[in-house]
Amino acid sequence: MPFVVAGERRLEYAWYGSADGGEPPIVMLHEGLGSLALWRDFPHRLAEATRRRTLAYSRIGYGASDPVDGPRGVDFMHIEALEALPQLLDALAVEQPVLFGHSDGGSIALIHAGRGNRPVSAVIALAPHVFVESYGLESIAGARRAYLDGDLRAKLSRYHADVDSAFWGWNDIWLHPDFVSWNIEASLPDIACPVLAIQGMDDEYGTMEQIDRIGRGVRDFHRLELQHCGHSPHRDQPEAVLAAVADFLA
Repeated sequence: MPFVVAGERRLEYAWYGSADGGEPPIVMLHEGLGSLALWRDFPHRLAEATRRRTLAYSRIGYGASDPVDGPRGVDFMHIEALEALPQLLDALAVEQPVLFGHSDGGSIALIHAGRGNRPVSAVIALAPHVFVESYGLESIAGARRAYLDGDLRAKLSRYHADVDSAFWGWNDIWLHPDFVSWNIEASLPDIACPVLAIQGMDDEYGTMEQIDRIGRGVRDFHRLELQHCGHSPHRDQPEAVLAAVADFLA
């Protein structure tokens, strides 16, 4: 995969699809343990379904991108949304993107759209977080146990050059006592573009209250609740997600 230097950091990225249609491109923002590779074939399928050029990349500390310096702070998603993402968009000359974010990536997309002072065409947020739920923290603690005692580390090592940095950078801050009060609802009323929120009925990291609050906060809101679907709608129900996104962007 190629690399781009954004904010003095090397980030791996890949383009999918064609720019022939002239529509604003889709920029994909992965989950808290995700990477470019962990999207698997979904970026290609998303580009085909929407007929839009689609960009996926690994944020700092993930995949083959440069490592992160030190532990992440409570404001790490704001830093990604308001500093790192604009640097990437400028480096690759991306304007008025459609932001497609999963989990932490969905939160980053919402923060950027609300507070980034840059035009965004639309936001598609899969299983996003806008506040911290004890329900989700229990699952994050479970992931910690699976990493230490199970096979999660081995599975993730296929997708990250420094798997320990990727995992602990995510897990430690989410379980930090100071993170309990993290909340991005104040950013939602400033989002001027349409927002599609997609949530699985069996999401182990968040309840429907997450997208309920998004719906109360944004002006142009669309939602999709999926049965037989956990925290990763694009993996559990890919056809439903692709159809909904294509219709939303049509």
